[in-house]
Amino acid sequence: MSPTPPRKEPQADAGPDIIYGTHPVEAALRNPNRKVLALWGTRNALNRLQAQNIPLSPVIINPKDLDRRLGSDAVHQGILLEASPLPQPRLDQISREGTVVVLDQITDPHNVGAIFRSCAAFGATALVTTARHSPESSGVLFKAASGAAEFVPFVKVTNLARALEELKSYGFYVAGLEGSAERAIEGAGLAPPLALVLGAEGKGLRRLTRETCDGLFRLDLPGPIKSLNVSNACALALHAVRGRKPRAVET
Repeated sequence: MSPTPPRKEPQADAGPDIIYGTHPVEAALRNPNRKVLALWGTRNALNRLQAQNIPLSPVIINPKDLDRRLGSDAVHQGILLEASPLPQPRLDQISREGTVVVLDQITDPHNVGAIFRSCAAFGATALVTTARHSPESSGVLFKAASGAAEFVPFVKVTNLARALEELKSYGFYVAGLEGSAERAIEGAGLAPPLALVLGAEGKGLRRLTRETCDGLFRLDLPGPIKSLNVSNACALALHAVRGRKPRAVET
């Protein structure tokens, strides 16, 4: 009988990160900032693993053990990793030359994982969210991110409005994305250092968040549907502002 990994997934900041799926596990194993604690996998999954220098001996298990551990809906692809959470930088430690994505109470781990992928694809320098009203670092989030969470600094703040004011003090222009805004983000000339703020689907940006933004912008959507899933909206917004030369910031 094959050994079964622990069953209970830890809550946020209560234990190791649970990472499953081929791409997320490979990316975590390649990340020198990750401290790997345990690795379980089927023989086939471990044979497919492309990451080099695995820092410990993996435990070979039966796929049914992973199903019991993660649930039958988890697309684990036969592999599961436990690792210490990555260190979280402060706002004053992130790059001030790029674009930062800020999330206002977006809690769906699938959406946040997809936003991680967009941030990595378009070179966003950090992803910022609140410590409360945000998804825990779950296996669902890491799977949806498909390895991108290893490349984008993840900053959790206590108060979002104060965090936006702090970003302003570092020279960031804070742009809120809102469907009813008069100005379209395409062609608005926004340039780094830039903070793009996205609100939860349905609720949008909270009042104080909206009031703290330097400007509000919408996506220019020519079709009959004028709203998108927040992760898709994030990708389009990052595409709209890509390639701009950084603004000169007074120090």
